[in-house]
Amino acid sequence: MQAIILAGGKGTRLRPLTMHTPKPILPIAGRPFLVYQLELLKRAGVRDVTLSLSYQPQKIEDKLGDGIDHDVKISYTVEPSPLGTAGAYRNAAASMRETIVVLNGDILADVDLNEIIDFHRNRKGIATIALARVDDPRGYGLVDLDSEAKVRRFIEKPKPEEITCDTINAGIYVLEPEMLDYVPQNEPSMFEYGIFPRLLEAREPFYGFTIEGYWRDIGTSPGYLQANLDVIAGRVRLLDPPVFARGEKFDPAAEIDSVSLVDPTCAIKAGAQIINSVIGRNCYIEDRARIESSVVRGGSRIGTGAAVRGAVIGKGCHVGRSAIVGEGASIGDKSVLTDYSQI
Repeated sequence: MQAIILAGGKGTRLRPLTMHTPKPILPIAGRPFLVYQLELLKRAGVRDVTLSLSYQPQKIEDKLGDGIDHDVKISYTVEPSPLGTAGAYRNAAASMRETIVVLNGDILADVDLNEIIDFHRNRKGIATIALARVDDPRGYGLVDLDSEAKVRRFIEKPKPEEITCDTINAGIYVLEPEMLDYVPQNEPSMFEYGIFPRLLEAREPFYGFTIEGYWRDIGTSPGYLQANLDVIAGRVRLLDPPVFARGEKFDPAAEIDSVSLVDPTCAIKAGAQIINSVIGRNCYIEDRARIESSVVRGGSRIGTGAAVRGAVIGKGCHVGRSAIVGEGASIGDKSVLTDYSQI
């Protein structure tokens, strides 16, 4: 079985973090995000993976190469222009004649793909869409199933009286080759708004499978931050968990809790406090700085007495002395926050 990861988006919801780093290789707890999707596929025995790219494709290929370092075979296709989710699938799958697992390139999931694949094969459907449950469905497009788990309808941004379920598109599909007949070639098209509704109109055997386990959309800054915190908290099962180790330049008087993941190349000064956070390579955390429930990317400096709480700091940033970076802030690469500033 082969897989396609749709990783061509510009990551506009994640800006400014994606201005210089494409979303698929933004690090989650120290490793490129796509590595988590490759691990998910490997656990299901899927090791032949095609990445469908569009935005800054060379950076992604340079980072992942042919996949040998991750025990998979990676091929690449690049969209000549943005084609949407279904158009990108059509472009990547044109020569494939077997069942394909398709993943959206912005979902972090710890689920059993084999369950979804087995369900699909037993139903002999043309397509199966994985569904995730959400507590508040008002901001999502809902997917409603009938008693046989066939997709009955899609409800976009429902009004309260229209809510009949709590299941949304989880961005994981199992598709048969016949799906290609529904997707126009070299034209932009979307699974969610164009192709899947056509399957319903044609009365094709189109099923939904409600997943159990961890699932998160990392395509927004809050989602990206929470994904990092979930990984270091052990909420996401990994084949190769991150290593928590103190570096040579960690002052003994620095306080680092047992949850935080701090790259050992960092310099951490006396009195600094790091709580429930991820600190990337070659960061410099000055004395009495406090970082809590945050992500600080590589090469950044956090000044004396500064406080970073519930925020994401990009690469090569300088947060000045006694500056405060508060909940929800997302600071782009190479930004400078002056002493005593508040964000």
